[in-house]
Amino acid sequence: MNNRKVIFWSLTVALGGFLFGFDTAVISGAEKSIQQYWQLSAFKHGLTVSIALIGTIFGALFGNIPSDRLGRKQTLFLVAILYMLASLGTALAHNWYLFLLFRFLGGIGVGASSVTAPIYISEIAPAEKRGSLVALFQFNVVFGIVVSYLSNYVIGTSSEISWRWMLGVQAVPSLLFLIFIRFVPETPRWLILQRGKMDEAKSILKIINPAGYETDFNNILSSHKKETESGAAEKLLQKKYRSPIVLAVLFAFFNQVSGINAIIYYAPRIFEMTGLGTGSSLLSTAGIGLVNFIFTLLAINFIDKVGRKTLMLIGSAGLILSLSLVSVAFLTHNAASYVVVASLLIFIAFFAFSQGAVIWVFISEIFPNEVRAKGQTLGSVTHWAMAALVAFIFPALTEKLGGGVTFSFFAVMMVLQLLFVWKLMPETKGKSLEQIESTLVLH
Repeated sequence: MNNRKVIFWSLTVALGGFLFGFDTAVISGAEKSIQQYWQLSAFKHGLTVSIALIGTIFGALFGNIPSDRLGRKQTLFLVAILYMLASLGTALAHNWYLFLLFRFLGGIGVGASSVTAPIYISEIAPAEKRGSLVALFQFNVVFGIVVSYLSNYVIGTSSEISWRWMLGVQAVPSLLFLIFIRFVPETPRWLILQRGKMDEAKSILKIINPAGYETDFNNILSSHKKETESGAAEKLLQKKYRSPIVLAVLFAFFNQVSGINAIIYYAPRIFEMTGLGTGSSLLSTAGIGLVNFIFTLLAINFIDKVGRKTLMLIGSAGLILSLSLVSVAFLTHNAASYVVVASLLIFIAFFAFSQGAVIWVFISEIFPNEVRAKGQTLGSVTHWAMAALVAFIFPALTEKLGGGVTFSFFAVMMVLQLLFVWKLMPETKGKSLEQIESTLVLH
């Protein structure tokens, strides 16, 4: 493998993950100021926070279309433009409806990025490095989250327009992404399957795997010979793809019913429920982002060594424990700030080490080349639909049922996830995409 080039390509595309994370989490520091600025009702406030997530559903739902028709690279270029528009538009908006529109556009960028970026990296990465390289996407997601938390803390809430600066600074990394994406090639699998550009694909495969590129090239061709002969676009919803479909949907579902996005979006509010002041809440939230960052980095070093399933088993056990501690703290009316903060830091550590690092790697691996974009779309849509639902109803749940019952529900869901991983999840470590296809797809 030409390490420098492949790593540069992966890091560049993973910059979309940084913007994904920043755009997702930055609203946590601005949501209260925005609510006050436009005097929003509870419903409008919930819509303002969750509108970006609604956009991610549409971005994920239709992200496979440009990814297949225009290519992975060109789709990511369009995503960079959406991020730029969203950051500048939300920062300058003086009309609530216009603000919603630009947050929605940013959400479309996030959704499309969650489909296309992991696909791109999985298709240019050699099998033995694919887990860690695709996990760079998630690493950059959490890096974006921690930078947004720190940025929010530095900007603070002292000024009436602080929230505009919080949202507007995203324009800088958006511009960098827009520039750097022009320097990466298209993926060889897309060039072969969608354009028939064999020589160009082979030259890129030679950079990725100088010693075995001919074998890789022939394996890709033979894996899709039947589809090429039929000339018909392959449909995802077929019996032979039942196994990867079930795995992707359940994996994405459990990712969100852990409560992760509720915590990321509403961390300052959760901490204030325990009695912390606004400044301390923002700083504690930055601590969550930092722990997320550290343990995602740790997971990248283990994902290709111990495997995806092992990380998920360890993580599921830790999530059950930490969520139970938060629940008990609220149920016993002993929700001291240090107990909740410590428990949520433990939660984030285990989540980052398991679900956070594994989800985009695993979903990008389990579908065959000809339906990978459609499969990634299915997993991403499930993920973002659940994220939007959880983010939208979380304030109402905590208000009506209390923190104890809400976090108990999340803990029970993680017990079910543990059973899912133990009984159903296959290991994909060290296997080529074509080898994974042969074990999961009915032929």
